[in-house]
Amino acid sequence: MYKICSRTVMDTSDTRITFNDEGVCDHAIDFYENVLPNWHVGQQGQEYIHSVIQKIKHDGLNREFDCILGLSGGVDSSYMLHLAVKEYGLRPLVFHVDGGWNSELAVHNIHVLVEKLGLDLFTEVINWEEMRDFQLAWFKSGVPHIDLPQDHAFVATLYNFAAKHGIRYILNGGNISTECVRNPMEYFYYGTDMIHIKDIIRRFGQVQMQTYPFSSILRHKIYLRYFRRIKVFRLLNHREYIKSDAVKLLQREYDWKSYPQKHFESRFTKFYESYWLPERFGFDPRRVQFSSLILTGQMSRDDALSCLKKPAYDSSTIGLDFEYVATKLRISIDELTHYLRMPKRFYWDYRNQEKLFNTGAHILKAIGLETSIKR
Repeated sequence: MYKICSRTVMDTSDTRITFNDEGVCDHAIDFYENVLPNWHVGQQGQEYIHSVIQKIKHDGLNREFDCILGLSGGVDSSYMLHLAVKEYGLRPLVFHVDGGWNSELAVHNIHVLVEKLGLDLFTEVINWEEMRDFQLAWFKSGVPHIDLPQDHAFVATLYNFAAKHGIRYILNGGNISTECVRNPMEYFYYGTDMIHIKDIIRRFGQVQMQTYPFSSILRHKIYLRYFRRIKVFRLLNHREYIKSDAVKLLQREYDWKSYPQKHFESRFTKFYESYWLPERFGFDPRRVQFSSLILTGQMSRDDALSCLKKPAYDSSTIGLDFEYVATKLRISIDELTHYLRMPKRFYWDYRNQEKLFNTGAHILKAIGLETSIKR
């Protein structure tokens, strides 16, 4: 039976969703009970930011850069870069991972920010033959989380670069303000489960992955964090962050261009989230994005419901987008259509470490190394 949350726009397209007697979903309940009471963006948040900034500057003395910041060209990372330089006086190395799918808007936004702020930009280009085969393996597997090859490369490359060059602080744009609702696991499985990744590559890959930057959860969650002392700082989690205000500032100060939807800086992610997931699996990622904004007071539920009445993709141009993806992957439109219509598979149809991931998260939370507010 179909049901939708009375507070957010999350619904039973998330098959693991639960509701209380008032019709409020578990996503909203988790936010109100676990996140909101521990989320401090006022004086306490400012004091925490100040303490971390001082450590970054102290540890970065006599170095060319005091931190590294991954810039996708999206709102979160762009605004974080502005704050880091203009408000907090940091000297970040701006790092961009080119997975082969940058939109023109993303290229423009990265360029204007770096140029106006007078910063260095380091771009790591992922081997396209390996990325292409990796992505095709995911299409062939039938699972929904086909954006994993891009996401894994972005995270792994950033951590690997920081470790190689002794940079101890990574600025991360992840934030509660626009991302407090978690993506359903069935559609967005863990991106660092190497058992899962290797199984799908073994079954469907055709190219030797010689240069692709793999990184296991143990490497970047344990080894790099606790042995190499590389720290991730989510600046936007500790101060007020209103997305619409951030967009206006970026447009005014940098001639930054807005995207139609979150994550659309990548042409592949745009295709995947606006078309592939809704059409093949019946799940619209905007439900997660809008619900986060609803819970943090940045969007009304009525406005979200109104937006959801229309598809996220442009029906007049989706055919061109479909052809673009097929052409770039060097497959026919018929082959891509086959992947769209083939029997559905999910992460549990392949080897995975879900139980280990969940157990590890519970242990880290129990001993105080993980909290609902990621610092």
